[in-house]
Amino acid sequence: MITLDEGNLRITLPHDEATARKFDDATTHGLLDRHMKAVDFMVELQERVLLIEIKDPEQPGAPADRRAQFVKKFMASDIDNDLMRKLRDSVLYEWACGTDKPIHYWVIVAIDKLTDADLLVRTDCLKQMLPVVENPPERWQRQIVVDCRVFNIRSWNEALPAGYRVSRVEG
Repeated sequence: MITLDEGNLRITLPHDEATARKFDDATTHGLLDRHMKAVDFMVELQERVLLIEIKDPEQPGAPADRRAQFVKKFMASDIDNDLMRKLRDSVLYEWACGTDKPIHYWVIVAIDKLTDADLLVRTDCLKQMLPVVENPPERWQRQIVVDCRVFNIRSWNEALPAGYRVSRVEG
């Protein structure tokens, strides 16, 4: 089992033979020194790579006005450019490292009150900005990103198979 911690959020993945690393620190890759962005976590499974980004405006101690401001930005699609850049720059890094596995981009926005419709709208808008192409051009040797999904904690735990869990931990 893999455990990933970001603030007081814990993600568990049911994989024993996988490599997972915190990716958004400058010591891992040096992207930030080159004005590039990075996703929070990179998980390399046998058959694919998961790029996981976490946004948690409801973390304990977060001021109420910050939470409200983030929800407003989320609903107005103002975070999409940031999410797109994090994916694009992380994919470019993986490409330069020779990774040829399919890439899945999963975003967790830890806002309890988001509905499935809210999350679907954000997923669809983000897909429009990303190279998620169901039927890639004939010249492509592979898809750049095969899947993109935006979740909150509830939808992640409901949509993904057993063993894929997000929870808040005391800390």
